[in-house]
Amino acid sequence: MPRYLVERALPGAGRLTADELRTIAATSNGVLAGMGGRAQWVQSFVSDDAITCVYLAESPEAVREHAAAGGFPVTGIRQVGAVLDPSSGEPASA
Repeated sequence: MPRYLVERALPGAGRLTADELRTIAATSNGVLAGMGGRAQWVQSFVSDDAITCVYLAESPEAVREHAAAGGFPVTGIRQVGAVLDPSSGEPASA
């Protein structure tokens, strides 16, 4: 399945408590359980005024469906074309 970065503008996100974040995660898990595997949440990064999430999903529409059902904002969805990390700079193995 394609990988997507999902941006969610959420003023004050960085001040959410552990209990509030747990509730958000539980809501997300509940919605995903009913989607028949069409979307999978990988992880999210919380910053001051946004949450950026990594999803595997069959389409951007599946990501939007998840957001609508969970009551989550969606500011933008971008499909990941490649993943780059420190090992990407290593010489190719022969």
